[in-house]
Amino acid sequence: MATGIPLRLLHRLARLYGVELIYRDTAGRPRLAAPHSLLAVLRALGAPVVSSADIPAALRQRRQQHWQRFCEPVAVAWDGKPFRLPLRLPAAKASGDANFRLELEDGRVWCWRHNLARLPVSRAATVEGRHYEVRQLELPGLPFGYHRLVIERPAGHHEILLIAAPRRAYDTGTNGGTGTGSRERLWGVFLPLYALHSEQSWGSGDLADLETLLDWVHEQGGNLVGTLPLLAAFLDEPFAPGPYEPVSRLFWNEFYLDISRVAEIKECREAREVLNSPAFQEELLSLRAAPLVDYRRGMAAKRRVLELCARHFFTAAAGRQAAFRDWLSQNPAARDYARFRATVTRRQAGWQTWPDRLRDGILREGDYDPQIEAYHLYVQWLARQQFQDLAARARQNGQKLYLDLPLGVHREGYDVWRQRGAFALEASSGAPPDTFFTCGQDWGFPPFHPEGIREQGYRYFIAVLRHHLRHAGILRLDHVMGLHRLFWIPRGLSACEGVYVRYHAEEFYAVLTLESRRQRALLVGEDLGTVPARVRRSMQRHHIHRMYVLPFEYTGNPRAALNPVPTRSLACLNTHDLPPFAGFWQKQAARARAALAVFLYHYGWLAQPAVKTAAIARACLACLAASPARLLLVNLEDLWLETEPQNIPNTTATHPNWRRKARYTLEEFSRQPEVLQVLQAIDYWRDRPPAVLSEGVSPPNKSKR
Repeated sequence: MATGIPLRLLHRLARLYGVELIYRDTAGRPRLAAPHSLLAVLRALGAPVVSSADIPAALRQRRQQHWQRFCEPVAVAWDGKPFRLPLRLPAAKASGDANFRLELEDGRVWCWRHNLARLPVSRAATVEGRHYEVRQLELPGLPFGYHRLVIERPAGHHEILLIAAPRRAYDTGTNGGTGTGSRERLWGVFLPLYALHSEQSWGSGDLADLETLLDWVHEQGGNLVGTLPLLAAFLDEPFAPGPYEPVSRLFWNEFYLDISRVAEIKECREAREVLNSPAFQEELLSLRAAPLVDYRRGMAAKRRVLELCARHFFTAAAGRQAAFRDWLSQNPAARDYARFRATVTRRQAGWQTWPDRLRDGILREGDYDPQIEAYHLYVQWLARQQFQDLAARARQNGQKLYLDLPLGVHREGYDVWRQRGAFALEASSGAPPDTFFTCGQDWGFPPFHPEGIREQGYRYFIAVLRHHLRHAGILRLDHVMGLHRLFWIPRGLSACEGVYVRYHAEEFYAVLTLESRRQRALLVGEDLGTVPARVRRSMQRHHIHRMYVLPFEYTGNPRAALNPVPTRSLACLNTHDLPPFAGFWQKQAARARAALAVFLYHYGWLAQPAVKTAAIARACLACLAASPARLLLVNLEDLWLETEPQNIPNTTATHPNWRRKARYTLEEFSRQPEVLQVLQAIDYWRDRPPAVLSEGVSPPNKSKR
């Protein structure tokens, strides 16, 4: 390096902070992290390195910090079995008694005293002339839950979060069944809720439309309905309507509320007058007629009515106040969130530009408009009610809501403002350069800090999961590789200069499996792209379903055009970031199209090897429906051969991402014979024993093709 500091010292320091020095790109070529990128990401992690000259001292400090840390803040105990907890001590102080207090989640407390010198030694090291030992504390099997171990010794007070979790997440066919009858191979449909418009919605889908879709899918024999994230978003100033950059992953987006089910509409004369006025009705007609969703106008119209309802609720709706107070007592963060949103409204800017006191999380009366605070409390209460009703409707039908948990959250949003220690604010998440994005991707939102999220005992992550699993029977985990490692782009650098940072994956998995079992919810990990084999092995070990997306599994071999479909997977033709099937098919070379057609014909899914797009799409869906995949998700837009994608990554300025409505209304496509016929065939194949697609094995009944 330029200062004469050996590069090996920088690499050693990076490894101690969990920074990966090398990764393989989409072509399998190794990519070595540049020294300036390593220095920048180390600074983002909190390492005391301004320049390369600081590396030797930072290295000594990091090694000392590690060995002087008596215990890790988090430990995992799997499957109720006894386990060992490593404790680090200076060899000269390894003797002496310590008091142990284990506080179980259910309220029970175990206390004991132990001489540390009697604990077995598993490792020793000498750091800066001092000798250290790692001693193993034996602990018994614990009931599933989050437990707190407190250790008191003369040298200090220590607390450890013990996550006692099942190694496997909830799964169909195990853990007491699915709750959806005897069928274990489930299927359903997908459409972004903003795109699901009806004759009654306000220019975009709402929760009433989602319930209608659930009922319709139930009539077709389907078990689930999936959509994109429905979380709170900035829809005025700041403005960020994208579903994968929410204001918070703890609160819902009132944009999707069903106004017709708001009780105060019937009681509030002012709201009814606005709603029934010719000008307002004309605005609704304009919103419905537009080919794209207009979030600003749609939210402004809905908010105008909801604010009047909120004002009436807090001044006149005495009958519902008790239920509201109960909800507020159970959700104390809601008031904090409402005040944050009210402060954003007053300042028309994100929190990073606020005065120091506000930026540091201290809000007082006068910092925000109390009526705006009341509005946000009211709409979150309504959203909780409507989501509860929707989930209850799904359960009543034997169905599951398939919700989507985004990887990140808006940098200027509530979660980062309030949970700042859990995030690394001097970096953003992204992806390295690949074939499609040669300059890489910078997603803009801050990544979790690997140690910050542990120091808070994964409190925020647990709350986010519970917010979703309260209603979701299936939860998709966006970019599941982020549990293991995430591509960080330090502030001031480009995506080409990013590096991977590792996380404590097993701790994340312990939280996931525990919460999944408690809520009896299936987990699906989005594992597309360049994903190391160890990630999929971990998913398999913990019963996280992977994604089987047909374009990524296509081989081009007419005899084996598709890779085998794993049992524990969600199969589909595409995702929201890919073209619908017709768009994908149009872009394939003639040779590739012929190979897939021959494959489908060979196994009996086509009557002839060369056919039109509609027949190929139907055959692919039937093929996936007959596969062993536990879950099948049908993009509704594939049923009418849509070609335009809902999102093209990195094209915010040139493509109407997250805004395109479905070509047909809910009322229209739900009556189309060609749509109904395809779903009828899918339901048939899902009820049959799975077909194994291999040489010489054909579907069990070609007559139902």
